[in-house]
Amino acid sequence: MRITSARDYRTIAERALAAYPPDRQRILVCAGTGCMARGSLAVAEALRAELGARRAKAEVTLAVDAVGCHGFCEIGPLVVFQPRGLLYRRVKSRDAAEIVKKTVVSGDVIARLLYQDPNTKQKRERYQDIDFYRHQTHLALRNVGRIDPTSLEQFLARGGYAGAVKALTEMKPDEIIACVEHSGLRGRGGGGFPTGRKWRSCVRAKGEKRYILCNGDEGDPGAFMDCSIMEGDPHSVIEGMIVGAFAIGAHQGWLYVREEYPRAQQRLVGAIAQAREAGLLGDDILGTGFSLELKLARGAGAFVCGESTALMRSVAGEIGEPRAKYVRSVERGLFDQPTVLNNVETYACVPEIVTRGADWFRSIGTEKSTGTKAFCLVGKVRNTGLIEVPMGTSLRRIVFDIGGGMQKGRKFKAVQTGGPSGGCLPESCLGEPVDFDTLTAKGSMMGSGGMIVMDERTCMVDVARYFLGFLMEESCGKCVPCREGVRQLHGMLTEICEGRGDEKIIGRIESLGRAVQEASLCGLGKSAPNPVLATLSYFRDEYEKHIRERKCPAGVCKALVTFRVVPEQCDGCAACEKACAFGAVVGERKKLYEIVQDKCTRCGACFTACPIDAIVAE
Repeated sequence: MRITSARDYRTIAERALAAYPPDRQRILVCAGTGCMARGSLAVAEALRAELGARRAKAEVTLAVDAVGCHGFCEIGPLVVFQPRGLLYRRVKSRDAAEIVKKTVVSGDVIARLLYQDPNTKQKRERYQDIDFYRHQTHLALRNVGRIDPTSLEQFLARGGYAGAVKALTEMKPDEIIACVEHSGLRGRGGGGFPTGRKWRSCVRAKGEKRYILCNGDEGDPGAFMDCSIMEGDPHSVIEGMIVGAFAIGAHQGWLYVREEYPRAQQRLVGAIAQAREAGLLGDDILGTGFSLELKLARGAGAFVCGESTALMRSVAGEIGEPRAKYVRSVERGLFDQPTVLNNVETYACVPEIVTRGADWFRSIGTEKSTGTKAFCLVGKVRNTGLIEVPMGTSLRRIVFDIGGGMQKGRKFKAVQTGGPSGGCLPESCLGEPVDFDTLTAKGSMMGSGGMIVMDERTCMVDVARYFLGFLMEESCGKCVPCREGVRQLHGMLTEICEGRGDEKIIGRIESLGRAVQEASLCGLGKSAPNPVLATLSYFRDEYEKHIRERKCPAGVCKALVTFRVVPEQCDGCAACEKACAFGAVVGERKKLYEIVQDKCTRCGACFTACPIDAIVAE
């Protein structure tokens, strides 16, 4: 399948489409990380075995594909029947025989495997009718969960590499950059810098060579957007890099992927080999005279290597430490040559912009934040998973329509966006649109796309302390403001959580936080105080209760909480007794339980285990 010209591409793409038409009968088994952890690969093998037995009798011709993440991680393993769109959730390998017999052969629906709406209690057959999917718009995730990521032919059948072919054979580099500029595409890695402007700056910079890099070092807690794209649609990332490299005149590039993503690394290495064998990488691509080689660079897991200059030093084999910000990477990046670095999701958007046009992309989202954005929706929300929505979608739509609202009917308290360097936004911000500028104005940030939902049992002081602890450990230690300042901030929050904070401590936190923001060398230090400053802005009363009343309203900080059973609410289910490892919960089943305070260690296990919230924190 050697593609040496645009004409070759059209012929091979038409052949691939004939082999994999949109209406082809297929069973798609989610092989995302969450579903695999629950046994989805065993489900796929069981289905293949059952279908093989039926195929021998000429009863079925259906194929099973293990595909990328379907997104709805909360209800996996997921199995989708195409083109029907029928979705089964929480499928086990033991269900395979029944699925093949009833659904594949007879066309019947197995009701117990269908998704049930938690609000209306209605069963939903098609995934398009489920609120979690219905409110989404997939662009960067357009192929994830729909194709076998190891099949170049299936990628071509969905229009893969059409953008690269058009860019290399019909457009000049300056026209590509102008198209990306007009689209308004901004970097999806967190900074939100205009992609086209970055590319143009690199072209104008002086240098012997130019390099193109992809940041797949996704390190934010709770984020797996880039991982899902690399695992589920690796060719889209490679295609975006081909377009970008041609536009800036780069002939060598690297995909930097964290060591904790072995499956993503495997998929990318395989996709690079397939693209090279097909003539889409290497020398004289499509007969245009343009050459490009891509390689994989493995990160060692340091969070700071997600910062652009630290990443480039790591690729070059040096210690992953950031450089001063006045040194611009587009002018002096990798090996001190002009370099473009974009993240996985950004590159995945580029081919669609080239193929469908900048105006099409601008028609999605808002004026200053165009297109869509992928998020990982996690935390105390009913529907956790991978989503993609148009820029400008409100937080309320994401949390309550797509996310299904709060678990156990509890009250929404905050949503944290932007990873460990982001901020926590309260209920009053639920109506705000999710875009680069609005989130920044509200004291948070877009970040790479992590979104953690919290309920009233979340202590905002403890949340800020957790993220500062993460950043403290991940600081490279090169500059004093970050190395020492974040440690001091974490120490002061620990004092508050342990009931040792005084009336002046909040002022000291705010003063030091601003100093760390202004004086730190790189983005990690400059954004590290965000969690504590944002929570102080919106939840100052919670800090004050910790300090003045020595109380933790959420019942999280052990030194400031006492747990007790509310007699009127306790039904004697014994869940609290089973959860307690110290024998502090006493009573009789079906009767009242109580907590012996002298034995209680304030671990909160009983508080968490009680299914009817009969235990309160005081």
